[in-house]
Amino acid sequence: MENVPLKDRNVYEDFDVETDILYYRLGSSGLVSFHGSNYNIKKKLSADQIERLRSGPFYPVNSACYVNTALISDIADNTIYFGSKGPEAKRVPISRWKAYLLRSHLSRMHSPTAQ
Repeated sequence: MENVPLKDRNVYEDFDVETDILYYRLGSSGLVSFHGSNYNIKKKLSADQIERLRSGPFYPVNSACYVNTALISDIADNTIYFGSKGPEAKRVPISRWKAYLLRSHLSRMHSPTAQ
């Protein structure tokens, strides 16, 4: 997709999963709920499309929720934050164990030996 400024495109119709989506939740029958910084979009996807989605920069925090590791701003108090920590921030609750695993995953991704 071209680099079109967010204000010049309709994010409901034309969003980039890797840069616009903070996290997504899988529903039944291929229904996927995408969560961006100020919108939520539900789309029906095929099994192949869902498999490709899972192989992107997303990390599973439970059986139905995947977070975009590139857009996480903080992990604190069993919560993943996207953006600021204020009341308007998008956030996803996470178990202590998954928070530990996610921090380990992120540190491996950002270590110099990971390249």
